[in-house]
Amino acid sequence: MPAADESDPSEPSLPVASVARRLGVAPATLRTWDRRYGLGPSHHVGGRHRRYGPRDIGRLELMQQALLRGTSTAEAARYALERMPKAPEMSAALRIDTPDGELLVPSRPARLPPPPSTEQLLAEAGDPGQSRLARRLSTAALALDSRAVERTLAEAIERFGVLSAWSGVLQPVLTALADRWRGSGNSAGAEVEYLLADAVLAALIRATPVLDEPRNVRPVLLSSVPEERDGLALYALAAELACRGVGTQLFATPLPAEVLAVAVRRAAPAAVVLWARRSGAAHPRLFSRVMRGRQRSRLFACGPGWDAAGLPAKVELLDDLAAAVDRVEYVLLGPLGPRD
Repeated sequence: MPAADESDPSEPSLPVASVARRLGVAPATLRTWDRRYGLGPSHHVGGRHRRYGPRDIGRLELMQQALLRGTSTAEAARYALERMPKAPEMSAALRIDTPDGELLVPSRPARLPPPPSTEQLLAEAGDPGQSRLARRLSTAALALDSRAVERTLAEAIERFGVLSAWSGVLQPVLTALADRWRGSGNSAGAEVEYLLADAVLAALIRATPVLDEPRNVRPVLLSSVPEERDGLALYALAAELACRGVGTQLFATPLPAEVLAVAVRRAAPAAVVLWARRSGAAHPRLFSRVMRGRQRSRLFACGPGWDAAGLPAKVELLDDLAAAVDRVEYVLLGPLGPRD
């Protein structure tokens, strides 16, 4: 938290267990909100023990209000951090007796607007048409209406194309629904994410044309790094490349490094793109293990998990899928390569 927003150490405060009981959540959930979103205690007591002051608890109450209105955990955290004043004027206060003493806790920040719904948050960003489809997709998934999910996915891809539909509709809804149930501290809602992920996979496969004569002689090998669990983005990348006539060899299911090295050697690809969403799964040395011998493939690291500073000199970082498609096409075929 910024220094100007830290609680005064002289203010009464509560430990994490007491705050968790007050809010009706597990202590582990509070620690997750602290680690992921910065909604944690502002000062230390006794060297190690971190305690929540009145303003910290006020932010958590704002977050809970937003969650109760149906927003995702990430959206609710962003709302609480944006709306909680730096030096809040309190309309009322509540004194509660705890085993640690009396604590003055704000009941409401003065003149605070109501928290936004998921629909309002989606409408504030991106193309209005994409926002409408994202709301429809989220509603259908939450209702476990697989037919409506499939229709909405097909409409999004047909209307906006694979990459635009992925970045503006599919990925945001997948992320929001995953945050929603994972932040709740229980497994309720996991079935929604699984249903949507399966439907997205099927939709991306259907959107991938089968190329009888690819524009590239040697394929582009696309693979998740061995410890990456989420390879859906690679299907979007493969689909868009195929729509541009670029042939790929896709391994979205993580392969051990030795198996991946064999696949690269046998496919003799023109380019290798390794996808990593999580930084903990992105190991730069993987490129050295995979590219042994005299192979002359172009090497690309794609996804938010990679750190440019740690990559070998011959590996090029691709920031997002759109940049990956444009760059791979340019490297393989040049700026004026003919398209079918």
